[in-house]
Amino acid sequence: MKKWFNSCGRLVQIILLIIPIVGWIVEILVRADDFISDKNLSSLLFFILFLVFGAILAYVDLVWVLLFNHLIGAK
Repeated sequence: MKKWFNSCGRLVQIILLIIPIVGWIVEILVRADDFISDKNLSSLLFFILFLVFGAILAYVDLVWVLLFNHLIGAK
């Protein structure tokens, strides 16, 4: 899911993150994929953080995607 999200166009990424429930689900799926593929502590912390506060942090990630074309900590 992480590779798919990063390969999408910026407009698609923004649309996926700006819709409240869809943005949270995309965040969780990308974070889970990142943790499964990397298996490091920072991926686990990002996954837990976005699982709990994902609805709020999705908008922070939206700005991050606008600037850097990938999610925070999931490059």
